[in-house]
Amino acid sequence: MSLDEAGLHRKLQLQELEEIRLDSYENAALYKEKTKAWHDKMISRRSFEVGKKVLVYQSRLHLFLGKLKSRWVGPFVVTKVFPHGAVEIQSLELGKFLKVNGQRLKLYYDGFQIEGFESILLSEPIYED
Repeated sequence: MSLDEAGLHRKLQLQELEEIRLDSYENAALYKEKTKAWHDKMISRRSFEVGKKVLVYQSRLHLFLGKLKSRWVGPFVVTKVFPHGAVEIQSLELGKFLKVNGQRLKLYYDGFQIEGFESILLSEPIYED
């Protein structure tokens, strides 16, 4: 193999290496786009209305060890909803206003209120011998 042929062979190898590198960049970009689309699809958008009760996730509670302690604090009342997910809430106990991220909130249900129900008393069956 002469020097000219070896130089030409080396140039071809370098070009192939550059093509492989560019393909890997392109594949990484495609993977990131697909992963972002899947992630965005899986995010559930929560909408809060003024006057509704919510619970706030307390992330600082991990300082106090306790597996069975609830990390949800509240209830609070929504006073204002800002664009891009920020929510202003008011404490029912203290009356203080807080501005929190909407991802830290979930709706609070007081419980089921049953109206207009009828009760039936059951008695023991009478057996005749």
